[in-house]
Amino acid sequence: VLIAIGRDACTRNIGLQTIGVKINEKNGKVPVNDEEQTNVPYVYAIGDILDGKLELTPVAIQAGRLLAQRLYGGSSKKCDYINVPTTVFTPLEYGSCGYPEEKAIDEYGEQNLEVYHTLFWPLEWTVPGRDNNTCYAKIICNKQDNNRVIGLHVLGPNAGEVTQGFAAAIKCGLTKELLDETIGIHPTCAEVFTTMDITKSSGQDITQKGC
Repeated sequence: VLIAIGRDACTRNIGLQTIGVKINEKNGKVPVNDEEQTNVPYVYAIGDILDGKLELTPVAIQAGRLLAQRLYGGSSKKCDYINVPTTVFTPLEYGSCGYPEEKAIDEYGEQNLEVYHTLFWPLEWTVPGRDNNTCYAKIICNKQDNNRVIGLHVLGPNAGEVTQGFAAAIKCGLTKELLDETIGIHPTCAEVFTTMDITKSSGQDITQKGC
């Protein structure tokens, strides 16, 4: 039995209407600009209550810290809501950072993207003889920006650890060329990102025959 309860935005009875703060009537969440400012200039919102933003505790902490620094510390740094590493901790983990492929297409246009992908077989799966075409890795590159990696996705063991490491590289402007120039640690799951050479547009087979 899978129960996905989710969260409710309890904003309808706290007096926001009295001071004119607008909410999304469908979900009760609060729309803000890129500085977490609501439609009322002196009211800010952070965390899970934000409309269209990620419901993740580390995101709320980062946004709050940066907001305080902007308001009281003379900073101008804003929270990056795109390049956020996150993981679904199912028995076979899924990790991602950056854009999903669909949103990347909407943002940049399919003709401006190159998507590299592959199936892979973790070393620890070779002894029990598990399916060698269950795990999957994908990167989305912006061809108009030196093939900069704007999305990374991995389905496999320890995806959270893999994604956290690559997230820092993505924040630094990781490109496909830099991945190709990186020497992989063999045999690790993360190594697969240094050896990708098949694009989705090519239609080539990505199934694996061995480890």
